[in-house]
Amino acid sequence: MTDSSVQSDAPTDDESPATAADVVDESTETPEAVGDSPEADSPEAEATDTDVAEEATDADDAADADEVEAPAPRVVSPYDKPGRWYVLHTQSGYENKVKKNIEARTASMNMEERIYEVVIPLEDVVEFKNGKKVIVQKKVFPGYLLCRMRLDDDSWFVVRNTPGVTGFVGAGNKPSPLPRRDVESFLSDKAEGEDAGRKGKPRLEYEINQTVRVKEGPFADFQGEIVEINEDQLKLKVLVNIFGRETPVELEFAQVGKV
Repeated sequence: MTDSSVQSDAPTDDESPATAADVVDESTETPEAVGDSPEADSPEAEATDTDVAEEATDADDAADADEVEAPAPRVVSPYDKPGRWYVLHTQSGYENKVKKNIEARTASMNMEERIYEVVIPLEDVVEFKNGKKVIVQKKVFPGYLLCRMRLDDDSWFVVRNTPGVTGFVGAGNKPSPLPRRDVESFLSDKAEGEDAGRKGKPRLEYEINQTVRVKEGPFADFQGEIVEINEDQLKLKVLVNIFGRETPVELEFAQVGKV
């Protein structure tokens, strides 16, 4: 058998096998860039992003509006509460006890709808003890109470006959209610439910033009009028009458006392 009679199984040039590179080139497609995808460029996607941004902005604006427009707590003047305010005279030094007695009688005699509250007006006072400044609470009107009530014969009887109460303040035998100016001056404006009391800047124990007595030092037992107060140095300047002549004397707070 000759070579020419043998049919060759080898492929011809036209049928040459594909190379690995050709296979890769034909089967592999270049992926499109993420940014160029139809979904990224679609109007629906853009609209969604815009809506989210607008909703977030609206939420922030609403939060800011709520913060700015939040109403302040409503403050009720003590004068505008039910009833009228009356001044009661009591035994000095027994104000707290008398207050409790009135409250107890009001409850026991079912007068809560006519007798509303009893207040001892207080104020903060700056005192100097052992060379130190301290703030203490003192009664604005020792020997007096304020009572908010709806006055009639029954409520008057309950209050007037409470042990320690010596009477109502008023013209003749008729109790006189306090005007608005005095009520708001004696009692601080306060929110509903808070305790009544005097608020504001603490008052100094001593005041200009007040007469004091010197307790110690070369001018002991002399009296004089305060003409200057140095709160920072805890000192007073007092005009003391020495041999018929008023002389300014500088004294410490601890060296004087009230007359």
